[in-house]
Amino acid sequence: MLIKKSRTFRKAKYVIYKETLVNKQEHFWAFVGSFLGLGTISYLHYNQFNELGFTLLIGSFGATCVLIYGAVNSPLAQPRNLFLGHFISALIGISCFKLLPNLIWVAAPLAVSLSIICMQILKALHPPGGATALIAVTGGPSITNMGYIYAFSPVLTGVFILFVFALICNNIPKGRKYPIQNIFKK
Repeated sequence: MLIKKSRTFRKAKYVIYKETLVNKQEHFWAFVGSFLGLGTISYLHYNQFNELGFTLLIGSFGATCVLIYGAVNSPLAQPRNLFLGHFISALIGISCFKLLPNLIWVAAPLAVSLSIICMQILKALHPPGGATALIAVTGGPSITNMGYIYAFSPVLTGVFILFVFALICNNIPKGRKYPIQNIFKK
């Protein structure tokens, strides 16, 4: 019994060790991609639309960067999930706000919950999409006054910019490939 526990402990220790190994190349390209992607959105917004208070740089883009630059091989990071997940969630979030503008406490969880279901049905689950739906409801007047334009800009334009940098930065180093699946494959 003691030998089995010892062997299990050694296996667990090895798995944890392997998962925490530092791959400097992976870290470097994740940093470069996310910095360039978010930096481009920030730069464009600051120089073109600075009176709007950085509405083009929505919080869910940070989580998207974690996936498309830091977890390149994840199914959740693939282009189909990236684009559909954000876009569908934005439309749902906007619709929930328009239907229940005085009941934010109902509209917010409804937007996120419906977004999850729709992303699952479409086989396009992208966790930051839930945040995109939530921001559409709770983002304040600078977001809610945009209406359905929010789904196109900042959401789709920002996603497109992040995607372009993911294509570039994730395909430069040897051993990294993005996307790993066909964009239109279910």
